[in-house]
Parts: sequence; structure tokens; C-alpha cells
Amino acid sequence: MKQYKLIILITVLVLVVSFTIPTLLVLPYSSGKASGKLDDNVKKPKSNIVTPSIEVSVYRDQSQKVETLPLEEYVVGVVASEMNADFEEEALKAQALAARTFIIRHLLLGGNSDLPEGANITDTISDQVFKNKTELKKQWGDEYNWRLKKITDAVKATSGEILTYNGTPIDAVFFSTSNGFTENSEEYWSSAIPYLKSVESPWDKNSPKFQSQKTISVTDFESQLGVKLNGTDIGAITSLTKGKRVSTVMIGGKQFTGREVRSKLNLRSSDFQWIRKGDNIIITTKGYGHGVGMSQYGANGMAEKGKNYKEIVKHYYQGVQIDSTKPFLEKVTAKK
Repeated sequence: MKQYKLIILITVLVLVVSFTIPTLLVLPYSSGKASGKLDDNVKKPKSNIVTPSIEVSVYRDQSQKVETLPLEEYVVGVVASEMNADFEEEALKAQALAARTFIIRHLLLGGNSDLPEGANITDTISDQVFKNKTELKKQWGDEYNWRLKKITDAVKATSGEILTYNGTPIDAVFFSTSNGFTENSEEYWSSAIPYLKSVESPWDKNSPKFQSQKTISVTDFESQLGVKLNGTDIGAITSLTKGKRVSTVMIGGKQFTGREVRSKLNLRSSDFQWIRKGDNIIITTKGYGHGVGMSQYGANGMAEKGKNYKEIVKHYYQGVQIDSTKPFLEKVTAKK
């Protein structure tokens, strides 16, 4: 009988041990003590904060097709097309920030209504010039790798940043070369924009595009402007803008704006002077582009003098802030 009880006792002990040991093995261990709940020191996986993924659909003017690509890849293609990779890194960063701001503002406003369905923007100077990697490789040849890397690095350095004024993305317009000053927006376009004010830009004098000459026949001059010159008299500049460009000019009894003359005669700038030599008129211009916003050669000159990209954009775009793209990209996503 005693032997029978002993067998039962051993059997019970074996069963208890067999159920207890696996349970102990799976309990977390902390400070030498087992617990029935997860240890507070065990790290839980963090939830990722995802920035909205935005794509840009570019209407390619040559092929007349729409090309869609990620936002940052588009910015790389714009910077590569709009600014020389030989420029200083800080100038390239400033260009990247301006290009990103331009496209995000454009997307928020709804893009161009006259483009084919599905397209947001063109690849021409009417918006921002854009080339894809295939086109850049063909253009740059053996220099493709270092040029693309330098520009890509500049874009990455400003990733997630946008230029704003009073909490709204700015119209980050830019141009090649100033005449030593940028232009007030209202003196080239119709509206006064508070951050697009005339500022000094002395660095542009080192630009190869700072000064140029164009010779045009008197006949073509009269035809393109729709005037008839009186003898040797060409006309007279009657007023200048704050940016030292021609505001108004009288030619053959007609008044023109400097912008009108620039457009009709296909001049590089509205800072022009002229002289007549026989049957020709020689026109000298200073600067290249409309003159409003950031001067690209001015930005490079500032970078050469040790200024960083934040200082550059805040010089050319007065009173702006550098903010996160996240809330604006969320608005773009919500519009879709």
C-alpha cells in the first residue's frame, strides 16, 4: 500500500514539473524575477511618421507626352536644367529650395488649366525647365555622374524645406543675371508682392551674361515696334524703375514700357541703351531675365563670399521663412 502511494506521489510531482517549467521558460526575465506581464524596459516598435508621397506630372513639350515622377526627383531635374552644376553648393541649395517651393505652390493652386489631362506643369521657361536623367546623361556625357551627384546632394540637403511668407508658399521666381539690382514685382508685372522687392545684387557683375550687345537694322527696329523714326532720332528714355531698368520710353512719338520693348526686340533685359550707326541700331543691355526674385549668378556670387543658402534666399526674397513641406504636401494630397 505504501509503495502504491509513493508511485502516485511521484507521478503527481512529474506532472507538476512538466507543466511548470515551460511556463517559466516563456515568461520575460527582468532583474532576476519572472513576471506575468511584459517588462516595461522592453522597447516597443515606434510608429513611423510618413510624409505624404507626392508625384509631379510634367507635360514634355517636345514629345507632347506626360511624364510622372516623384517630387524630389523632379526638383533634381529642374535644378540640373536651371543652374550650372559648376556653381557653388550653397547656390545649388538655394535653387533647390526655390524650385521645390515653386512646384508645391503650383500644385496647391491647381496647376495649369490649359495642359492636357493629368499634367500639372510644363518643362519650359513658362514654368520651370526640366530634364530627366536620360536627357541629362546625353547632355553631360562623361561628366554625368559627378554633376548629378552634386545636384542631388544639394536637393537632399534642403529636403522637407519650403519658403513661406505669412504661412503661405511664396512665388519663388528667379532669373539668370541682374544689372546690379533686382526688380520690384509691380514694376515688371501688375501686382506688388511684399517679398519680391528690389535689392542690390553686385555679385552679378562677374556673370558672363552681365552685358551684351545686339545690332538690328533700322527697318527691323521700326517694323518690330510699329514706329517710324524721325531722322537720326531713336527715342528717349522717360523714366526708370527702382531696379535701374527702363520703365517708359518714347520712340517715334509712341510711349512703350521697358518690358514691351524688351519683348518686341527680343532683348536680354529691360535695362537697355542704344545708338544709331548708319542703317543699324546697336543696343546694349545689362543683365539677363526679368529681374524679379532670385538672381542665379547673384546667388552664386554670394556663395563664393561665404554666404549659406538660407542667407541667399532671405536676401532675394525679403521677409520669408523656411518651413516644413509636410503640411503643404498633406494639402496637395487632400486635393486629389
